[in-house]
Amino acid sequence: MAHPFVHVELMSTDVGKCKPFYAKLFDWKLDDVQMPEMTYTMIRVGEGTGGGLMKNPIPGAPSIWVPYVLVDDLKAAKDKAVSLGATVMKDTTDVSGAGSFVIINDPAGAMLGLWQEKRA
Repeated sequence: MAHPFVHVELMSTDVGKCKPFYAKLFDWKLDDVQMPEMTYTMIRVGEGTGGGLMKNPIPGAPSIWVPYVLVDDLKAAKDKAVSLGATVMKDTTDVSGAGSFVIINDPAGAMLGLWQEKRA
């Protein structure tokens, strides 16, 4: 399938409640990763699409799951999305050693991440 979902991220208002809930509910392995500005929890599911868990950085926003779609060219995908009516919620952001992402809102307001893996 072209452009598969490759990561699903929970932006939570209460990480402390969510971590034990999902770990026990699905037996997911949760690994905390220290980043310069926060702790990010990787969700390892074994087979299938994994994800992450973090404190929601949007002030006053509720907890929300955000899926990420793999793209070959992040700038081209972002530009195409904008030309089709999307708005950029978070512009190009590098994730050290892994790749880069952009978060958009589609024309109806749904949030979606675009992900490009780091090129060798």
